[in-house]
Amino acid sequence: MNRRTFLNRGALLGTAAMAAAAPARAAPPHSKMGIAATSYLSFAKPIDTLEFLEHANVLGAGGIQMHLAYHEAGYAHKLRARAEQLGMYFEAMASLPEKDDSAAFEQTAVAAKEAGARAIRVNCLPGRRYENFTHLADWQRAVARSRAALDVALRIVERLQVPLAIENHKDFTAGEMAALMKEKSSRWLGVCLDTGNNIALLDDPIEAVEALAPYALATHVKDMGVEAYPDGFLLSEMPLGEGMLDMRRIVDTIHKARPETRFTLEMITRDPLKVPCLTDKYWATFPERRERYLARALRMVREQQGRQPLPVVSGLPREAQLRLEEDNVKQSLSYARGRLGL
Repeated sequence: MNRRTFLNRGALLGTAAMAAAAPARAAPPHSKMGIAATSYLSFAKPIDTLEFLEHANVLGAGGIQMHLAYHEAGYAHKLRARAEQLGMYFEAMASLPEKDDSAAFEQTAVAAKEAGARAIRVNCLPGRRYENFTHLADWQRAVARSRAALDVALRIVERLQVPLAIENHKDFTAGEMAALMKEKSSRWLGVCLDTGNNIALLDDPIEAVEALAPYALATHVKDMGVEAYPDGFLLSEMPLGEGMLDMRRIVDTIHKARPETRFTLEMITRDPLKVPCLTDKYWATFPERRERYLARALRMVREQQGRQPLPVVSGLPREAQLRLEEDNVKQSLSYARGRLGL
C-alpha cells in the first residue's frame, strides 16, 4: 500500500485484498506502541480495519485500535489471523448500546472477540461536557442514561468475556471515573486511559493518570500543549515530546499499575480546542470545582505559555493537511521507540 492510496479519501482503505497479498513473513513491529484510527480523525479517516492494520505495520507500529469494519463473512477471522501473523494487537472501538436496543453492540462485541480484540473501547457521553450541557440537571440525566447503557454493555461483555474500556472523554472527571470503576468492580470493565483529555476538565494530568492507571485496559497516549485565550485556554494535541506532559512518568505509571496494558497513540492533528473555563457556562455541571481547580489551571497555562506554538491546520491545503497528519504519527512513533522504550 503506497502513501497516496492510504491518504486519498476517495480510495481510503477501500478493500482488504492487500492483506492477503502481503508477504507471508512480515518483519516484526518496530515499536510496542500501536495507533488509534482516531489519529487520522481529521483528514484521512480510515474506514477499513484490515488495511489500517497494514498501514500501521508499514509504519512500524505494534497494533491498532479501530472500529471493526463489517465486510464479507469471515472478516473478523481474517483480521485476527493477519494481526497474529504480523505480531500486532487489535483493540476494537464501539458505541454503547442505544436505548432498549443492544443488538448492534452485541454484534460488535461478538465480532471483536472473533477478531481477537484485547478490549472494546467506548465512551459514555457524546461531545464535551462543558460544551453540551448548560444545566446540571441535563448533565445528570445524561449520566443516568449512559450508566444504564453501560450496565447493558457490561452484561454482554461479561458473558462474552471481552474487556470493555471506557475512555475518559472530556466527560467524567478523573475522580468520577475512578469512582465508577470502584462501584462496578468488574474484571471485564476498565478505562481507556487518555493521557490528555482531562486537562479540559482542569484535572492535573499526572494526578488523572495516577487515579486511572489501575483500571487501564487500553490507552490513548498523547502529549498536549496549552495557550491562553480570553475565555480560558486553548488545548492541543502535540507530537510526543513536543508538548508539556512528562511522557516518561506517564508511561511508567501506567506500566507499573497494569503491565499488560498496551500503549496506543492518539495523535489528532487539528486546530486547538477552546476550554472556556473563565465563563459561567463552563462550570454549570460541576460548580463545586471552580474555586479549587480554576486557579491551578490558569497557573499551569501561564507556566507553559510560549513553550511551543500550538498548531493551526485548518488553513493548510488538503495535501499539506494529510501530510502533516501522517508526519505527526510517524514522529510520535519514533519518539516512543527512541525515548520511551515502546
